[in-house]
Amino acid sequence: MDDTGSRPLRIGVLGAANIARAFTSGVAPSKTVTVAAVASRDAGKAQRFAQECGIPRSHGSYEALLADPEIDAIYNPLPNSLHAEWSIRAMEAGKHVLCEKPLAMTAVEARAMFAAARRLGRHLVEAYPYRAQPQTLKLRDLLAEGAIGKVQLIRSSFGVAFSDPSNIRLKPEVGGGALLDAGSYAVSLALLAAGERPERVSAMARWSETGVDLSVVASLEFPNGALAQISCSFATAYHRHALIAGDAGTIETSYLNHPPAGGPPILTLRRGTTIAAVPEIIEVAPGNGFLAEAESFQRLVTQGPAYWTGATPAESIDIALTLDAIGQSARSGAAVTITG
Repeated sequence: MDDTGSRPLRIGVLGAANIARAFTSGVAPSKTVTVAAVASRDAGKAQRFAQECGIPRSHGSYEALLADPEIDAIYNPLPNSLHAEWSIRAMEAGKHVLCEKPLAMTAVEARAMFAAARRLGRHLVEAYPYRAQPQTLKLRDLLAEGAIGKVQLIRSSFGVAFSDPSNIRLKPEVGGGALLDAGSYAVSLALLAAGERPERVSAMARWSETGVDLSVVASLEFPNGALAQISCSFATAYHRHALIAGDAGTIETSYLNHPPAGGPPILTLRRGTTIAAVPEIIEVAPGNGFLAEAESFQRLVTQGPAYWTGATPAESIDIALTLDAIGQSARSGAAVTITG
């Protein structure tokens, strides 16, 4: 726990990219979290960002932000290839870290990051806004109470079109590609529903000319007997959907970051095993996922891990191991067993 409970948690944002702007806007209404500073390698860009977003201070380097004594925690939305380095450096500077997904490029990096967090006594968590949403909290409740019985099959997908080669998501040198960007969401949802990591994966992919994966489909086998299919793409129209089928019913969810802007905040539950099972539409509260996630992060820092609604360190490592295996299988054309 931390001694920041008597005032808002002061977050510094690394970088001035679009996602940093969206995060800052989402968190703005909070009474428990405030974005107190932003950093860019371009001091002018940082200053403009701060002025436009109502942030009190700006810094012309990442190092200056980490040295700022008025900052309690760092939000790290830098390119995937920089997540490990700058999250560890932030913790070494005494800051807690909320790091954008995927937490790291590999499971080896993810483990090194959590080892640093333990050594330094700092909180490090992976940012999945949908996991803080009432939509997902209700999903977890339904699974825990056995509303659909034992989970047998899972399908989760996420696709969005990107074609501009200058888009950072399409650059292999900074960790671009559909798997790490959109696939991390689909994988995290599948592991949440299964309640464990898979033991074996098989995958196929379609690649861009630069070697970035544009579309990936993978099959996951879990020790508890559940099977999952995940898909992700940068070459399709937008879609985001998951179906979880148990031996006593099904649940469908859009597992959105920010319902209702991206779609209705509902879950569709069918209890029963026949075609006659009547769908039960469960409405949940709308809200911004960045806000819900940031306030959950504040409770983690001030009250402890029991108050964090997102992925645990163990879950984030399992997600990273699964992403590693899917990538390896897609490149090799062979099934991969996860042993780590």
